[in-house]
Amino acid sequence: MTAIRNLEAFKAALNGVRFHDDEKYLAARSHDYFWYSPILNEQLKDLTGDLVVLPQNLDEVMQVAALAARHRLPLTLRGGGTGNYGQCVPLEGGVIMDLTRLDRVIEITDGHVRVEAGARISRLDDAARETGQELLMYPSTRQMATIGGFIAGGSGGIGSLRHGMLRDPGNVTYAKVVTVEPEPQVIELHGGDTQKIQHAYGTNGIVVELGLALTRATDWIHIAVLFDGYDKALRFATRAQADGMDCYLLTAVERRFAPFYRKFGDHFPADRDAIFAMVAPDEMERFTEEAEACGGRVSFALTKPEIREAGLQPAYECGWNHTTLQALKVDRGWTYLQVAYPRPFDPDLVMRQMERYGDEVFWHHEMARMEGEIQIFALPLVRWRGKEAMYRLIDELERLDGCTIFDPHVVTIEDGGMKQIDDAQIRFKKLADPYGLMNPGKTRGWHAGMARDDQDQRQQGETA
Repeated sequence: MTAIRNLEAFKAALNGVRFHDDEKYLAARSHDYFWYSPILNEQLKDLTGDLVVLPQNLDEVMQVAALAARHRLPLTLRGGGTGNYGQCVPLEGGVIMDLTRLDRVIEITDGHVRVEAGARISRLDDAARETGQELLMYPSTRQMATIGGFIAGGSGGIGSLRHGMLRDPGNVTYAKVVTVEPEPQVIELHGGDTQKIQHAYGTNGIVVELGLALTRATDWIHIAVLFDGYDKALRFATRAQADGMDCYLLTAVERRFAPFYRKFGDHFPADRDAIFAMVAPDEMERFTEEAEACGGRVSFALTKPEIREAGLQPAYECGWNHTTLQALKVDRGWTYLQVAYPRPFDPDLVMRQMERYGDEVFWHHEMARMEGEIQIFALPLVRWRGKEAMYRLIDELERLDGCTIFDPHVVTIEDGGMKQIDDAQIRFKKLADPYGLMNPGKTRGWHAGMARDDQDQRQQGETA
């Protein structure tokens, strides 16, 4: 009953801030793509918030933050809702803050952009391109994802081959954060301090503005190369990366994915493995020669406007976790894993894995960089055989093959990708979310005893 009274008092005090509380709207804004995981789907499918607020500017964000703190209501942030791990699903109900109205591109200068967190990445990248620049990286959900959601829930993506992961120094330069307390404060983070809010699932402060590095824009050629043998495709991809080929994307996709890529037809037939890439125009001759030397044949090589005209998907929708989406559109019996391979990468290990798991696992691999070194990832499709089978597979990949699994079947930051509690993020949470209201249940680093007790503070003040 107290929670209901608090919610009604919260709504009464919104004073013009837009909100929705009808069931259909709440259901739509309480979910993301967690259904990629049958484990998460069972756990999260029936969870919703109690209210969605849509602040239009910083003042309204601060007003909502103050009210959430005063009424002790859980607060979950939401952008485009393209995450896969239930990042924006409210485990304890409460208020969902939709930040997509904070979408201004504030300033673009040489090598840098300042932008509000709710801006869609496609619009942001297009704005940068109008100045002859582009983003260093973005997710395969470029069209729908917001930049704030990418920083809060992502790690890398298209462009990570060239520029590393989001956490690599210099990629994210600035963050403006609103605290959740009765009198909210604005905190500015610069340089390495921005890691306090990166990949934190929106658990430790409301990120309203970001600064990001830009690079010179390139009119990337979207290309597919076909190989008779996945080992040949992998060896070409690793060779191209080791040779410093200027690519924005380099993805190896085995032939069993072909039926899921229905738009491509003969461009990706079921008897050939594929490399999908985004290649700099002045590298096309070298790229093509090296691919042919490795037994490859160019299937298509088109600019982005030509891709649209041909009715094909851009290359950035052929890799990373878009592969999972393509498969699930056809067959909901699949799920997936996220795998980091030991360095240096050995294509023979992949071939042994393919033989070991047969038709239970379909493979594709992403060429990337991490901390300045070549790092290969895979997001394989896994036939769903139950939770026990999934964790047996995870154990085998880690124990037998030396891979690291970033578990996409859990809701907490630590049990998924981070593997350990980030003490710096928890210290920042004590400052920016002192009552522990933000996205509760998503970090194991916080427990109820950490929350600020204003009554104790008042008593201590009176005693003093």
